[in-house]
Amino acid sequence: MRALQIALVVVGLAACKSEPPPIVKEEDKKPLLPPAELQRASEACAGYVAKVCACAETALDLKEECALAKLLPEAIDLAKRLASSPKADGEDAVQAAANVRKTVRQCIEKTAKLPERGCP
Repeated sequence: MRALQIALVVVGLAACKSEPPPIVKEEDKKPLLPPAELQRASEACAGYVAKVCACAETALDLKEECALAKLLPEAIDLAKRLASSPKADGEDAVQAAANVRKTVRQCIEKTAKLPERGCP
């Protein structure tokens, strides 16, 4: 019985020793998407849209791709607003930031493949 009491006291003391996680002030939080990254994201997708749609004027097989590409900047803007919204849940904001990066990666990769399809 005495051993049980000692064990409970040790567990209780160990629980008291653990420190609570530090409180991060709202003004100290870093943005998930820095402004420079957002600027590059917008430029990368706008560049892709311009190139694929210019090429679609002569290459008919790119007409549908042009129409779909025009939606990419809007997708980035929507995810950007969610990621920076103070009302967004932390996990939702992180997921939105990841979606921005994924969309930008697609824009860059598709831009790189345009010369293979006959586009300058």
